[in-house]
Amino acid sequence: MTRVKRGVAASKRRKNLLEDAKGYRWRRKSTFRAAKQAVIKAGSYALRDRRVKKRTMRRLWIVRLNTALRELGLRYSPFIKMMTDKKIEVDRKVLSQMAVENPKVFAKLIESIK
Repeated sequence: MTRVKRGVAASKRRKNLLEDAKGYRWRRKSTFRAAKQAVIKAGSYALRDRRVKKRTMRRLWIVRLNTALRELGLRYSPFIKMMTDKKIEVDRKVLSQMAVENPKVFAKLIESIK
């Protein structure tokens, strides 16, 4: 059986991981062991914050919508109740964009729902 030198695969694996840790500070960018921990931790934060981003954006849409509705003399909660009663399914993202970008169209929509 021929001899297999295994250094290439190991150094490639280490090199790739150190590339993932590029831009990190202190020994976390250059030492394999520290970089490995940092990359794993960063990945778990990234996974968590992709979920958190969805929550944060929904909160932003609701705040924008509530502000626009209060200018027209309504509150967010009764407005959503009216929309569900009339079976109008427009999501909060679209409504908040409409309120910010096209206030006149948004006002017409609110009048039609009232």
